[in-house]
Amino acid sequence: MLDKFERYPLTFGPTPIEKLSRLSEHLGGAVELYAKREDCNSGLAFGGNKVRKLEYIVPDAIASNADTLVTIGGVQSNHTRQVAAVAAKLGMKCRLVQESWVPFEDAVYDRVGNILMSRVMGAEIELVDEGFDIGIRESWERAIEDVKARGGKPYAIPAGASVHRLGGLGYVGFAEEVRAQEEALGFRFDYVIVCTVTGSTHAGMLVGFAKDGRAARVVGIDASGTPAQTRAQVMEIARNTAELVALGREIADDDLVLLEDYAYPAYGVPSAETNDAIRLAARTEGMMTDPVYEGKSMQGMIDLVRKGYFPSGSRVLYAHLGGVPAINGYSYVYRNG
Repeated sequence: MLDKFERYPLTFGPTPIEKLSRLSEHLGGAVELYAKREDCNSGLAFGGNKVRKLEYIVPDAIASNADTLVTIGGVQSNHTRQVAAVAAKLGMKCRLVQESWVPFEDAVYDRVGNILMSRVMGAEIELVDEGFDIGIRESWERAIEDVKARGGKPYAIPAGASVHRLGGLGYVGFAEEVRAQEEALGFRFDYVIVCTVTGSTHAGMLVGFAKDGRAARVVGIDASGTPAQTRAQVMEIARNTAELVALGREIADDDLVLLEDYAYPAYGVPSAETNDAIRLAARTEGMMTDPVYEGKSMQGMIDLVRKGYFPSGSRVLYAHLGGVPAINGYSYVYRNG
């Protein structure tokens, strides 16, 4: 589906699929859990899902003759860190707007993890005291105009690279990659678990797996705390992406599965259950997840297994999207492990 689109290689290649044998056994053994390790996809500042998306956006940025990538996220944004890394790799400048999306106070929150790496990579960072919203932000638009006013040539990348015209392509590619790996494994996954916030990762998977009738087997775990807005954005991106790749069928409302039970108490703030899930994955598999995204999707997957959501014998693929550097901003929470 992606042959007609130019791709700028930023990843190592297909990401590995790992069987989570000890976690599966701990949860009763009736469901086989696997993880596709998008957190290990690139050498660019620890990689992650946004690098896969940016492979299809970078050619457009280069063609535009831009000299500065401009994007936005929260203070501990994985996305802004990955854009900063890509800009460094390309020899471009990087302007980051980091808003106060997370109501979380830790003495080192704005000095460690993702934002620390963005600073080391030379990004120009503007901290803005505005709350969480997955929509288009005025602070980002002002930053784009400021780059122009200073003689630069900005290339605008929205939060999560999500509502960018090409933002869904990377995870269409994820689905195609999984199909090839399934052929080698000799079986198909019954479900795919993905964390959903700004929407293009889930939307791309939805379109990619719609090709073989599995769109509704992609189970999104909402971590935004604003599920109605997230649902609408996923659907918009999915429909636009389906048209772009000539999927050949409409994306229907019931293709989207988005579970709303795990985002509490707020975006970016882990619950006790999220923390338990992070510890369980770490202590059974040595696999680290973060308190903002992957910890909540891990919490969701564990809870769904325990509740019997997946029929006995199901093979479930957990999409590990990265983001672990953010855990450093929550050091007090995990001071005793």
